[in-house]
Parts: sequence; structure tokens; C-alpha cells
Amino acid sequence: MNPFARTRLRGGRPARHAPRLVELGPRDLERAVAMHLRCSPGTLWSRYHRAMGDPRSYLSTLLARPGAVHLGVRQPDGDLVAVGHLMPDRGNAEAALLVEDAWQNSGLGSRLLRHLGHRAVGAGWKEVYGLVLPGDAKIAAILSHTSVPVHAVHEEGVTTLWAETGDIGAEELPADVW
Repeated sequence: MNPFARTRLRGGRPARHAPRLVELGPRDLERAVAMHLRCSPGTLWSRYHRAMGDPRSYLSTLLARPGAVHLGVRQPDGDLVAVGHLMPDRGNAEAALLVEDAWQNSGLGSRLLRHLGHRAVGAGWKEVYGLVLPGDAKIAAILSHTSVPVHAVHEEGVTTLWAETGDIGAEELPADVW
């Protein structure tokens, strides 16, 4: 049985019309580029902390990075509406999220982060960390939906947030993307 069959989203739409969590790789470059082009400059700034040029110039390298984990949320029509990455870093993993503007505040970023966290546990990484701009309300909202203790260090205009994977492993993974 389809685990999403009984799930209903906000607004009463049946889950069969809901986005799906999928693994991403180099084959998904054009979909990832299209999603980036639909994001506002502010959303891209929150993710990359600087102005970015043509998404093809950096996404092809990112999606092909050895040892990395790439997850996306895909609509039934094939469009990506969110992407998340775990990039290995000396026994730890850097996590990064990007949720298309139209899909923000839907809980999608929180669920995607949980799935990334559980992938980090499975990969044996000790900690998952992310670099965020101080006062980033979007990240604060995402983290408010997790029971995992998050540590923070503020330095040189960037905040490093991290969680130990032992704590992540104790949090229950949701059965669906929503």
C-alpha cells in the first residue's frame, strides 16, 4: 500500500498529488537549475550568503560531489520545489537547504532537514552543521520544529549551527514529506 494514500495536506489535497522526497544526482541538474531560477534573490542570498551567477556553474559540481547526499522534493509534474544537501567534512557533514519561495512556510524545510539528519546518522557522521546569516528567521523557523538540541557559534558575520548525530538518531523520522 502507498504510505501516502491516507495522508492529506493542508487544504485537503490528497497526498497522491503531493510532492515526493527523492534522491538527486547529476541527472537532476536541469530541474535544480529551474528551481533556482524560480527562487527570489533573497532566498538565494539566505542559502549562499552572496550573489550567485548562472546556477549551472555551481550546481553541476555540487550534484556530482563524491560522498555527498542530495535530496529533493519533487512535484508530480517533475518540478523540484526544495533541495537539501549533506557535504562530507572530516567526519562531519555540512547541511544546506533551499526551498522555493512559493513553498516556504509549509513545513517542507523542516521535514527535509529531518531526512538529511537521519541520512547523516546512517552515514556515520558525528555532527551536522550549517552556516547561516545571523538573524535568519527562515532557519530559526525550521529549527523550531525539531526536538534536537542545536548549538550555535557566532563569528565574523556568520552563525554556525550544529547538532550531534547521536541526538538526531533519537528523533523520530516522519513517514512522509509533510
